[in-house]
Order: sequence, then structure tokens, then C-alpha cells
Amino acid sequence: MPRINLLPWRESERKRKRQEFMLSLGAAIATAALVTLIGRWQMSSAISHQNDRNSILKDEIAELDKQIREIEGLEDQKRRLLARMEIIETLQRSRPEIVHIFDEIVRILPEGVYLTYLKQTGTRFEMRGVAQSSTRVSALMRNIDSSEWLADPALRIVETKDRDSGRGADFTLFASQRKRATPEEGAAAGDKVAAK
Repeated sequence: MPRINLLPWRESERKRKRQEFMLSLGAAIATAALVTLIGRWQMSSAISHQNDRNSILKDEIAELDKQIREIEGLEDQKRRLLARMEIIETLQRSRPEIVHIFDEIVRILPEGVYLTYLKQTGTRFEMRGVAQSSTRVSALMRNIDSSEWLADPALRIVETKDRDSGRGADFTLFASQRKRATPEEGAAAGDKVAAK
């Protein structure tokens, strides 16, 4: 039987397989490197795109914050203007009242009573004066109680003193302004009565 030496063929086959393996390994490494690079590039691109979007959102948020501050300033200004308008309306409504109150004070003062001081704080009046007697002060308090513009007389001090013109009483008393229905309130009350 002839003898065939297969060692050189096996050796060449081993070298070929090793070369194929090295080529396959190189191709796999190159493919993995390429996939990694493409993945990194895509991630970098996505991060960059998201950072751009975040930057745009931050700019928009800053603009909205500025607009919110402007709106809050406008609302504050609106509240101040409404408060001023309310004060002006209250003053406009109460403007004729002081004329009626002064007329009422002149009307309710009994003979022999003179006021030396009159002060209004809100709806409360402080009156100081001189009366011929303490009974005249009592008459003034009764007149205040029956007045349509003043109410709740409260006597603080009555001092009887001797004067050149005779005896007199110095007094200090307080009164409150009666709440008057505005035309709107009067109409609303009339509507309620009509509804019943």
C-alpha cells in the first residue's frame, strides 16, 4: 500500500482556517467598532438635540416667567386702581352726607348749647362744647338719638363751671353717623320685598 503524507496538507489547511478565523475575527471587531461608533454618534446626536431642546425650553420658561411677573404687576396695579376707585366712589357717595350732617347738627343743637370742637373719625363724631346747664346736654343727646343722620350718643364728660356769664357745663360727647341706604341698596331691598 502506498504511503501518503498528509502533514503538509493538514498544515496548509490549518493555516487557511487560521487565516479565515483571523479574517472573521477582524471583520467582527471592525463590525463591533463600527456599530459602537455609530451608536455613540447617534447617542451624541440625540444628546445634542435634547440639549438644544432644553435650551429652547429654558428660554421659553424665562420668557414665560417674565410675562408672569408682568401679569402679577398688572394684577397688583389693577387691585390698587380698584381700591382707589372704591375710595373715590365712597367719597362721591358720602360727599353730600357731610352737608346733611352739618345741617343736622345745627338743627339738633338746643338753645343754650354751643360747640367748640367737632371731629369726625370714620363714622364717629366727637363733640365738645359749652351748655348753660347739664339738662341742655341731655336735650342734645335726646335730639341726637332721634336724628335721622346721627345716633348712639355717648356722654364722656360733663363739668359744671362758674363763668363770668353764670354757671355753665363743659361737655364732651360722642355720636355715630347713621348708616344710610345707598340708592342701589334701596333698589335691592325693594326688589326683595317685591319678590316676597
